[in-house]
Amino acid sequence: MRKVDEFLTWYFTRNPISATLLGAEGYDRTLGDFTEDGLLNYEREQAGWLERLATWETPTVDDEIDRDLAVSQLRGDLALAAWPWWRRDPSAYLAGVFASLFVPFQRALKPESELVEAAIAQLGEVPDVLAACRVNLEPELAADLQVQRALGQARTARGLLTQTIPSMIDDAVLSSRFAVAAEPAARAFDGFVTFLEGFEARGSWRMGEKLYTTLLTERELLGYGAAGLHERGRQQVALLDAEMREAARRLDGSDDWRAAVAVLADNHPPTLEAMRAEYEAETQRAREFVRERDLVTFPEGEECLVLPSAAYNRPILSVAHYISPPPLTSSRRGYFFVPYTPDGFTDEQVRQRLRTNSRFQMPAISVHEAYPGHHWHLAHKAGNPRTIRKVFSTPYFNEGWGLYVEKMINEQGYFDTPATELGYLDARIFRAARMVVDTALHCEEMSIEDAEAYMLANSSLSPETAKGEVNRYCAWPTQAPSYLTGAIEIERIGKAFSGSLKEFHDRIAGSGSLPLGLAEKAALSA
Repeated sequence: MRKVDEFLTWYFTRNPISATLLGAEGYDRTLGDFTEDGLLNYEREQAGWLERLATWETPTVDDEIDRDLAVSQLRGDLALAAWPWWRRDPSAYLAGVFASLFVPFQRALKPESELVEAAIAQLGEVPDVLAACRVNLEPELAADLQVQRALGQARTARGLLTQTIPSMIDDAVLSSRFAVAAEPAARAFDGFVTFLEGFEARGSWRMGEKLYTTLLTERELLGYGAAGLHERGRQQVALLDAEMREAARRLDGSDDWRAAVAVLADNHPPTLEAMRAEYEAETQRAREFVRERDLVTFPEGEECLVLPSAAYNRPILSVAHYISPPPLTSSRRGYFFVPYTPDGFTDEQVRQRLRTNSRFQMPAISVHEAYPGHHWHLAHKAGNPRTIRKVFSTPYFNEGWGLYVEKMINEQGYFDTPATELGYLDARIFRAARMVVDTALHCEEMSIEDAEAYMLANSSLSPETAKGEVNRYCAWPTQAPSYLTGAIEIERIGKAFSGSLKEFHDRIAGSGSLPLGLAEKAALSA
């Protein structure tokens, strides 16, 4: 275990933002080295660690899983060196900076004075991070789509730094200190906005089949690549379409599920705040249902707050999302963020967002994000004694778990009306369509316009949300297919598990957020 501990110490030192968000102590006064030399040195160090860990002889199955988890992470990162994010995507710089400054104040796990001191130290490095991005970003590699996403985020920076975060600090003196320290960083962001507005990106966002397949097999430890994933998606779309036709017949006698969903979408909360309140009520209902059915063991002290999405995420995230408790702390409080629209959206755009969060959809979304989905899973796995299982994760397990529990809880009778069952199935076919679209986009088989049309034809998304979704797939390859891919694999593992349903849930979800081949080993090992 000493080798793993040494590896994690190195990882935290080289990734202080991640370390801070995970709850590791001693890394919250810096944002890290984003210079070209620093990032190239990091790649070389990763290669050295891969060589060391790949030959480590492990005494137990758990040690073997820990080693293989680190190896899969390193192999994935080194494969991506051929498609370097830091030369292509300015939003990758911004996301880390914003999260590192905002999330600690949202969680409020330390005294305000400590949070402010750490944030002031980080604010002092913001101009250097943005300057490194300007130098590193290559016009021939960066895609205009990614630059425009980053531009939308960067325009929220001044408000975040000079208004939002200061308003979260109760002590007036500390709030003023933060605001003064934030002004140079805000000016740097103002200049960065001007830089992005004039940046001429000529690169492609398409990853290509070779790298896409490498990531599926080397990082996610799946037994198939992009082509196999694409075909599985098409099969699932066809199967789910048939299920939805049957559900629609039970609803109104017609098998036209698209028409049925369009009618149901008009039954939505009247305002964004009403949407948040209804999600909160549905989250509590899901929690009580899971407890009554004894489907999982609840971690002591867990709590899920339902809040409006942070302003800096609204330009790039059009769906609900979740921030977990920092697993290296004792906190078990998580945050379910409801997808508010950015400032400046028209009344019609707001209405379309509300339609995409209609009442027939809310039960499935709340189950996925909170109970027994992301919140329960990530609060539960934080109790795992193996630190590395809390540090590294894959969406193929995290998001796969969220979708797995939607089907499981439907089988338990939670979606107890034809409308809410149709909402659950609509959420599932939407994830199947993602498998088709994400692979086709990055393997140069589908245009953005074709992808948007496919999503609209195979889900209840509004045109605005479909556009935002496809934009996300272009900028974040391999993530979108993780939901249904992981759900199918977790269900398959569950069928081979010899204990009760609750024991299976506690075992596999408590083992971490492992690549699926390692999750299977953790669940089925004696």
